[in-house]
Amino acid sequence: MVGKIGFDNEKYLTEQSQAILDRVAQFGDKLYLEFGGKLSYDFHAARVLPGYDANVKIKLLQRLRDKIEIIFCVSAKDLAKGRRRGDFNITYDVATLRALDDLRDYDLPITAVSINRFSGESAAKQLKDKVERRGIRVYTQSDIEGYPTNVDLIVSEDGYGKNPYIETSKPIVIITGAGPGSGKMATGLSQMYHDHQAGRGSGFAKFETFPIWCLPVSHPVNIAYEAATADIADFNLVDPFHLAAYDKTAVNYNRDVENFPILLNIIDRIVGAGGDLPRYQSPTDMGVNCAAAGIIDDEAVREASRQEILRRYFRYHWEYRIGAEHQETVQRVEALMQRVGVKAEDRKPLPMARQSAQEAESQDKGNKGVFCGAAIELPSGEVIAGKNSPLFHSGSAAVLNAVKQLAGIPDNIDLLPASVISNLTHLKRDLLGMSAESLDVNEILVALSISATANPAAEAGMNQLANLKGCEMHMTHIPSQGDHAGLRRLGIHLTTDAEFTPGGYFLR
Repeated sequence: MVGKIGFDNEKYLTEQSQAILDRVAQFGDKLYLEFGGKLSYDFHAARVLPGYDANVKIKLLQRLRDKIEIIFCVSAKDLAKGRRRGDFNITYDVATLRALDDLRDYDLPITAVSINRFSGESAAKQLKDKVERRGIRVYTQSDIEGYPTNVDLIVSEDGYGKNPYIETSKPIVIITGAGPGSGKMATGLSQMYHDHQAGRGSGFAKFETFPIWCLPVSHPVNIAYEAATADIADFNLVDPFHLAAYDKTAVNYNRDVENFPILLNIIDRIVGAGGDLPRYQSPTDMGVNCAAAGIIDDEAVREASRQEILRRYFRYHWEYRIGAEHQETVQRVEALMQRVGVKAEDRKPLPMARQSAQEAESQDKGNKGVFCGAAIELPSGEVIAGKNSPLFHSGSAAVLNAVKQLAGIPDNIDLLPASVISNLTHLKRDLLGMSAESLDVNEILVALSISATANPAAEAGMNQLANLKGCEMHMTHIPSQGDHAGLRRLGIHLTTDAEFTPGGYFLR
């Protein structure tokens, strides 16, 4: 199934952009649109919807560029805690600055940054200073006591009324953020409050890619969303409000369903009784998600989603092993695996990775070393293995073997000359005092690029590295930082049995 396309970006963009334009027209040409999930680099969506462009939301905004502006939200509490964005392993302050730079690179208009739940945190003040030096306005909003249930206080001069109003001029205001809990919805509703107090009409809507409301709860792409949020115990369910209002089944997730009566009460208070603006009947009504329009091969999406559930299982298991996650999270994903009928061994590179580790052990001849195996599934479906040695980590060996296979280079031809390997190990052991001499993935990428200047085989192998993007890899042991970083740069989807090595490699 590697490389099979299941999603058409152009079909999706056409329908999604029209749905947003239709929604803004319902609210007097002013819509605050909360963008859930990741605005750019949405790798989860790209994995479960094969063919999905990880930056397709950026392209969507570019299509609507003349009608939009952007407010970026981040929680002061998350900044103070040093919370990290999991896919890039960067703190939320860095994630915010990177997102602002990305948006400017894409020539998308950034109106302001809203630092929410602010109570004087030094980390928030530092971020505010950095953002303002980029010429972007920064607003701070404090907590409202009893939020979100104390509606009388929230929708009053002492609630939303105390928040600063962010001046905007375009009909669509995209409200995005560094991650969940960044205060996107509160920012949008606060803006609505100020608009209606001033006699200006405006509305609020949500843009979430997952769950896909018109697919069944049991569809693997929706279950993969549950796996992705297993650490916060999100789950999907039939939207009871939608079913009652329209006698039609729609899928939503627990927090939206649970919060809908409160949210509807807040909006009703903002707009006023008997207002002439549309009134949502369900949390599904509030969304403008058209992801289903882009699905062109349902079976490809189902299989990709099943594989993503497996990846999430191994990821949480890895994090549990190093003390960064709870066992209950792993157990939730194990239950989801049973729902879609997959087991760990259905991860195609896994058996060969474990076999390579066993082969390394049988060849050790009593040296009592650590026996690591790795395997990569190539776009053709062929699986190529590698095992650790005094020269290479198992992941490095697998990458070198994979590019040799793709380039048609015989096994007896080395991509890296002995002199390059010797100089690198000398640098690590004798000059830097490192205990591990064998080369990790990052190091073999550098070595390969150096060797390519004089070695045609190395050049041919290096030119195949791009073809590893999107390939699946499994390792028996916790990868080193250099392995993990190198595989991420190559775009390889890594899972691991998370066995420990004497060096104690941890994901940091």
